Amino acid sequence: MESDEDDFDRPIVLSRQGGCLVRQIGPGVVSKRGTRVTQNEAVALQLVKEHTDVPVPTFYLSKFFIKNGDQWDSIMMEMVDGTPLNHVWDGFGDDVKLRICREIWDFVAKLREIPRPEELAHLYQCGADGSPSTDVLLKDLRSPPAPILDDDALRARIYERYYDNNGRLYEGTLPDMLPRSSVSVFTHGDLTPRNIMVQEGRITGIIDWETAGWYPDYWEYANIMKPSKDRDWMSWMDRTKPEQWDINGIVKARKVLFSF
Repeated sequence: MESDEDDFDRPIVLSRQGGCLVRQIGPGVVSKRGTRVTQNEAVALQLVKEHTDVPVPTFYLSKFFIKNGDQWDSIMMEMVDGTPLNHVWDGFGDDVKLRICREIWDFVAKLREIPRPEELAHLYQCGADGSPSTDVLLKDLRSPPAPILDDDALRARIYERYYDNNGRLYEGTLPDMLPRSSVSVFTHGDLTPRNIMVQEGRITGIIDWETAGWYPDYWEYANIMKPSKDRDWMSWMDRTKPEQWDINGIVKARKVLFSF
């Protein structure tokens, strides 16, 4: 009789997206590799594990290598039990939906308490490892990217991206329409149902931390409310949010950057 280990002579592909391949390579072990994979995710996982009880995969090891002239990164981590929330959301009743959304916001509150390392104290916005953001709203048009040192610089970056993509309706006025924040907090940056694992109506883990880092305190909400097919989940997250954030300017910028 074959052992469980024999079942993993060949890795099982869990997800294949541009620049990222996720495979189960052994019992309870996942490999994530590709040009889109970064060390930022490894650092984020370790920070969350160290400072909170938010359920995340245990990070095992990482390495980088050059393939066809491009840098590839590889991360090995614990496999999270369960099913992505987007696969089962519609089958839940209102009581379960309410509980899940409140729990997500509780996780967000815990992430906000993660202390920023001293070496990153001068940065207003940055990845968990200090790297610049790859978010389409914040990615610098120049190389190397300039650091974002305060809220004014962040709003200027968003406007620059907007204008470069032929945004003219709010020419000169968009920066003042964008939300302001005097603080930046640790943020997942891509909290969507596909990144929330559940089992029997309970959250078992939050995955995909590649964009995590320090952002304005409204950023998590703004990204949760990005246009997507998860409209019912977004509605529940909106009605359960712990405070009010005016993201009207972000919405207007996204209409140009994402052609919505």
